Parts: sequence; C-alpha cells; structure tokens
Amino acid sequence: MPRSRPVIVAIVPAMLAGCALFEPPSSVVARTPGITSEGGQLQFQLASGVYRCELGRSVTVQRDTQNSRLIELDWQGQRRTLVRHDSSSGLPRYEDRQHGLLWIDLPWKSVLMDARSGRPLANECKVG
Repeated sequence: MPRSRPVIVAIVPAMLAGCALFEPPSSVVARTPGITSEGGQLQFQLASGVYRCELGRSVTVQRDTQNSRLIELDWQGQRRTLVRHDSSSGLPRYEDRQHGLLWIDLPWKSVLMDARSGRPLANECKVG
C-alpha cells in the first residue's frame, strides 16, 4: 500500500464533513435568480409533472399551489402526500414518515430515497 493512502483516508472524511457544515452566506443566495432563503431554508420554484430518473424509473410530482410545504408523489402505483421538513442544508426535503419516503429537490435534479435505510429509490430525476 502506498504511504500516501493512509493520509488520504484520514483527510478526505474531514474535508467532506467540513463541506456539510458550510452554510452559504445569505448574500450568495440573494444573488441567485429565483432562489430565496426563508428561515435558513431555500425557496425556489420547481415544476410538477413526471420526473424521469436513472434506470428507467419515473416519479410523478404534483406541487400544492396553496401550500408549498406539501407535494403529492406517485411512486410505483402508490400516491403519497409528503410534507416539507427543515433540513440542515436548507434544500427542500419532503417526507412521508409513515411510509418511509423522502424526496429531495435540487434546482437541476431530484432524488427519491428510502428514509429508513437512506438508500436511493430513484436517482437523477429530472422533469421531462
């Protein structure tokens, strides 16, 4: 084993942990068009519709126009209501805790996860 490998193995987790703790200054968020911050949680408009994901999977998302904290999600023939919960990153995080579904929105993609195991169910989802 090369001598530098133990150093890399020790340093990389520390670097990643530092990234997870980084919170962008509000001035960065304020300068990004269409993205605002409210109480440390990012707010941006995303589309309703069919999200096409890796491995031929798809998720249908209907965003509630009256309550931005709710979405309806169709996954594998089941319709679920997910509620937005605050996240440490500020990213929109919608969860159905009863059924263990977690939908995370990013402006460029979304992911559906099994909230209990942390395993992705549908990754790289983009409205299309």
